[in-house]
Amino acid sequence: MPLVRINTSSNTPAENVQAISDVVYDAMIAVANVPLDDRFQIISRHSNDELVYPENGYLGIRYTPDITFIQVTWNAGRSVEVKKAFYKAVADGISEKTGIRKEDVWISLIDVPRENWSFGNGEMQYAPGE
Repeated sequence: MPLVRINTSSNTPAENVQAISDVVYDAMIAVANVPLDDRFQIISRHSNDELVYPENGYLGIRYTPDITFIQVTWNAGRSVEVKKAFYKAVADGISEKTGIRKEDVWISLIDVPRENWSFGNGEMQYAPGE
C-alpha cells in the first residue's frame, strides 16, 4: 500500500540508489508493519539544479548536493512513535549502506485513507468494511 518516491542526484551511483530503495522497503516492513511484497517505488535521478534546498540550511541542518528526498504515501493511522522510528531507521540505514550523511536524508510522509488505493483492475482493494 505505500507508494515511495525517491529523488536523488544523477551523480548517485547505481548501487547507492539500490541501497536507498532497499533500506526504505526494509524499514517499512520492520518498523511500519507494511506487508511483505508491498513494494511500489518511483525512483528519479536529477541534475543538481533540479534538487532545490536552502543553501544556508533549515532548522539547523545543512544540506549538500547528496541530498535525497524520500516521500512515502501510505495508509493513515500510524503513531508518532512509529513515524519517528521509521525516519531513524531510514536515515541510519541509508547512511550506513551508502555513506550519505543522515542530514541529507529528507523524508516526508503522506497519510491517506485506505480507500484511496487501486492496485489494478480499476478496483478499490481496500474498500471500507472489507
